[in-house]
Amino acid sequence: MREAPILPVSAPETDAALAEEIRALKRARNAVILAHNYQVEPVQDIADFVGDSLALSRAAASTEADVIVFCGVHFMAETAAILSPSRTVLLPDLEAGCSLAASIDADQLRAWKAEHPGAVVVSYVNTTAAVKAQSDYCCTSGNARQVIEAIPADREILFLPDMFLGSYLERVTGRKMHVWAGECHVHAGIGPAEVATAVAAHPGAELLIHPECGCVTSCMYLSAVGDVPVKTSILSTEGMVRHAQSAPGEAFVVATEIGILPRMRKAAPDKQFYPLSEAAICQYMKKITLPKVRDALRDLKHVITVPPDVAEAARLAIERMVAIG
Repeated sequence: MREAPILPVSAPETDAALAEEIRALKRARNAVILAHNYQVEPVQDIADFVGDSLALSRAAASTEADVIVFCGVHFMAETAAILSPSRTVLLPDLEAGCSLAASIDADQLRAWKAEHPGAVVVSYVNTTAAVKAQSDYCCTSGNARQVIEAIPADREILFLPDMFLGSYLERVTGRKMHVWAGECHVHAGIGPAEVATAVAAHPGAELLIHPECGCVTSCMYLSAVGDVPVKTSILSTEGMVRHAQSAPGEAFVVATEIGILPRMRKAAPDKQFYPLSEAAICQYMKKITLPKVRDALRDLKHVITVPPDVAEAARLAIERMVAIG
């Protein structure tokens, strides 16, 4: 009986080999790679810009590249396509969505606006282009307070879709708003009990909290009355990085998606960073991998476009976001 031939085993693709291939394809395509702070570390390492939604929106608006590879989620790639209509915007995985953006659609917003005629609509950047097109302002966690404070005090405000960020903004600005009951599935899982456990595990560490977290309101109250046993700062992801670099503390418990930790450790290598919850992982952000980035550049997939009428309606709200803060 003849033995089956031995087939050659192809060498596994290493991160180093993929990164080199991506760099070559990027040069050939005159491309730029933008990566969100929650991306896996190898993807952050091959990106030209790493940051939060606001920083990446500004990078997309100012780039001279022909191709933008957006390593983030769908609404971010849509925003880049709106801000850079002459560029080709690629999203390496079409399933990279957002639970918060999915919590409201354009029809729901239109109905909400009809209940409050004349109200100013402020949409968090975690929304679809169609929702942004129904909005007066967009904002990120990094400039949301400035956006709210830029609206005349006598105007009614509809804030959407994150209820924890909305509640936080009401407290810090003193403005009463109508807040949509949406949430990020990752940040909503970070509550007071998780904070108490993490603080006990890392005595003396400063607590950094993203304003989307489910613990924000309670932590603000406890901090105001002096019942939080550690120094606490509520910051965007970009704010967390800057704060960690400049703050005198040497240890930090970080309450947001764990993808931010490698960047923080590189930015402040002499300090210690601990995730408040190891389970704070966005399954959508983690869909982007080096092979998918390579394939996107090689095959020019998946191209993200926004209908011209939607893009035109959404552009003003997005440009206001980029300009403020």
